[in-house]
Amino acid sequence: MSSTVPISSNITAPTPQNTPLNQAPISLALSRPTVPDITEDNEQDDAEEAKPELGNLEQRMLGMVQGKLAGLIGKSSGYIESLPIEVRLSVEALKGVQVKQNELQNQYKRECLELEKKYLALQMPLYQRRNAIIAGESAPTQEEIDAGEQYSIKDDDEYVTIPKGTNPTASGISEFWLTALRNHPGFSDLITERDADALKHLTDIRIQYLDDKPGFKLLFAFSPNEYFQNDILEKTYIYQNEVGYSGDFVYDRAIGTEIKWKDDKDLTKEFEIKKQRNKNTNRTRLVRKARPAESFFNFFTPPVPPAEDALEEGDIDEEELEELEDKLEMDYQMGEDLKEKIIPRAIDYFTGKALEYDMMDDDDEEFDEDEDDDESGAFEDDSDEDADIPTRRRGPPKGAANANANPEECKTQ
Repeated sequence: MSSTVPISSNITAPTPQNTPLNQAPISLALSRPTVPDITEDNEQDDAEEAKPELGNLEQRMLGMVQGKLAGLIGKSSGYIESLPIEVRLSVEALKGVQVKQNELQNQYKRECLELEKKYLALQMPLYQRRNAIIAGESAPTQEEIDAGEQYSIKDDDEYVTIPKGTNPTASGISEFWLTALRNHPGFSDLITERDADALKHLTDIRIQYLDDKPGFKLLFAFSPNEYFQNDILEKTYIYQNEVGYSGDFVYDRAIGTEIKWKDDKDLTKEFEIKKQRNKNTNRTRLVRKARPAESFFNFFTPPVPPAEDALEEGDIDEEELEELEDKLEMDYQMGEDLKEKIIPRAIDYFTGKALEYDMMDDDDEEFDEDEDDDESGAFEDDSDEDADIPTRRRGPPKGAANANANPEECKTQ
């Protein structure tokens, strides 16, 4: 990795005036708010892998060249300054036009956000109805059951209808949200067995948009339990006020709830008993020590982005930055998946249907990587083998489910 840069949305596109080592982020096709990079792209990964094959002299020379190139990022090549004054005035005028375009893009995204809020309000009665059925507070209607069965038949040719003659009752669905979270690839890795016992008391997950700034809040409702006193655990995601270079809101930071753990029930810690011996008296005592533990509930203690001063002064080493960047990206992605996928389509995650589309997205990414790796044409498609593979039920095109793969379209809940 090369030198680090502060988190900022003021990233310019490559022109003859500057000489970046990596592509400007204008082709990321990100439709959701993005997480600004703490470090530059991994432009030196290949070089680093090749280092063991180089001698010490070559390594030093390579490091010097890479350092020089890193210092050229954003610096003028002299091309723009060499243009005639009339042309340079036109260049500045184009920048002025771009300022107005940026203002319109900000306005557009803010109006999209207001549209999301509008449709969330329209969906609230449906979310409340869903919660009443899950909690067993209300029996499902025959109309709802019929609509659900028609949906299942349309989606699955092998679906077996439920025998008629049984009257619906307010029976409720235990561990609904625990099951839904466990069927999400990301959250399933976070939930430990200890967490599962506490998450059995999770009764609802809701979303609220912030009023005073762009962003949203996730609310996890719990029934009384033996682990913590909170009825609601919150996680707030805040975006920067201005949209980023890609035309979307940029993730700024997250704020979590302080969990009021009951005695000896903190799931984010593990306790061990150690013996300590007094050097003077030779007496021993037992000391109880706590150490951090992996837990879903660490989700409510989000990572904190580094201060720009610390980045500029180099107070944080590269490994630390990479680890922090990964944590920020993961935390942001979890929040977005709750907002865009799990909350709107909770029943699909409970039944496991949503996994089909998540897996298809992963397959698409893997195939993209394979295509990049096989640029030399070393491998050929075997059409005979492909013909024997059964056709897989296809979901919507990647990104179509949340209608926001295109950054120029408003997304709605």
